[in-house]
Amino acid sequence: MGQGNRPNLSVRKHQLLDERAMLQVLHSSWALLLGMMLLMVGNGVQGTLLGIRGALEGFSTFELSLVMSGYFAGFLGGSRIAPWMIRRVGHVRVFAALGSFISAVLILYPALTDPWIWIALRVAIGFCFSGVYVTAESWLNNAASNENRGKALSLYMIVQMVGIVAAQGLVVLGDPSGFLLFIVPSVLVSVAFAPILLSISPTPGFDTTKGLSLIELYHISPLGCVGIFILGGTFAALFGMAAVFGTEAGLTVPQISAFVSMIFFGGLMLQFPIGWISDRMDRRVLILIVSGLGVVVALMPVFLPGNFIALLAAAFFLGGLTNPLYALLIAYVNDFLDVDDMAAASSGLVFISGVGAIAGPVVTGLVMAVAGPYGFFLYVAILLAALLVYGAWRATQRAAPDLEEQGAYVTLPPSGSLVAVDMAQEVYVDAAQEGNDAT
Repeated sequence: MGQGNRPNLSVRKHQLLDERAMLQVLHSSWALLLGMMLLMVGNGVQGTLLGIRGALEGFSTFELSLVMSGYFAGFLGGSRIAPWMIRRVGHVRVFAALGSFISAVLILYPALTDPWIWIALRVAIGFCFSGVYVTAESWLNNAASNENRGKALSLYMIVQMVGIVAAQGLVVLGDPSGFLLFIVPSVLVSVAFAPILLSISPTPGFDTTKGLSLIELYHISPLGCVGIFILGGTFAALFGMAAVFGTEAGLTVPQISAFVSMIFFGGLMLQFPIGWISDRMDRRVLILIVSGLGVVVALMPVFLPGNFIALLAAAFFLGGLTNPLYALLIAYVNDFLDVDDMAAASSGLVFISGVGAIAGPVVTGLVMAVAGPYGFFLYVAILLAALLVYGAWRATQRAAPDLEEQGAYVTLPPSGSLVAVDMAQEVYVDAAQEGNDAT
């Protein structure tokens, strides 16, 4: 009888440890997480609002795609320059300065309604958000311990998703052709920095690891690198062009808000189940399954145009399938890396994803210009089909690692900076070292 209860006691012990780790993160980082959620509300509002307002101002689909792409170009640049800025003047000054620029840019959008000016503003705000993420994630990493770093990343991803979903509710509360909807996120961003700057006491150190070259990284995991590039383009299309699709398809503002919300709600709900499955089966097979399901889901609105329920279902499952693919691909790359090289792979993976993200909205806009609004889904389906085909071909080139040798899946938001990926790699390293100690 006693022996029969041991597995249940062991499971309960792990649950208690997980709950304790989560509470530790909340206790030490609640102000940071609250501030980041408010920042994501501001970011989520401007992402959706620009697609709607741009259409009202008469911007073409291609012009809007360039506007949306500007954010990811700035984000990639910021991920390279922000670490240098932090080492030069410190976390607090960088954080406060970039936050002020974000707040100012949000107000400038409705005052300067020219597509080329909006492109420049989007590059600037992408740069600033990247720097803010680097700074905030450094603080989060510093506040976390080896035991709860994975939980910290999970909470960080949750508050990001909740912030973006909540932002869609704000979009329906005002007139997109006015100023109020631009002022509200500007205020929220300004308020977001108060709890963070007033509560953060220790200033973390900032070190960067010498990275692997892109060629080395590709030779280690061709599927991982190609997949990360494709996922960068897919995420950028979903994050940047969803509202543009909605306006081109004739959706109302509440419908656009619901559509965008379902993308991120799906990403939040399916992240953990897919992660749980990935630790229990061949990750390459799971990547193929998720990609194949994504193709089917993306084509559903194409064959059922005008069906809003089908549109919402497609948004939910597309977000739910593509968001975990990012972390799944990074976990797959790690399965072929030595423990000492895991952190070194971070910068290369983030760069590959960033390049794909820059191209994503532009190519989406071109496809929509040729195929109409539902070219948005057609483009996503093509990307996921390319991942499926390439992954199936790679499966014939080498054997998958043994299931026992797979590292743990770590929840990771596609919108995270290099620091978030570094945090995830630290979790992988700790898990791998624990596994080696156990054997």
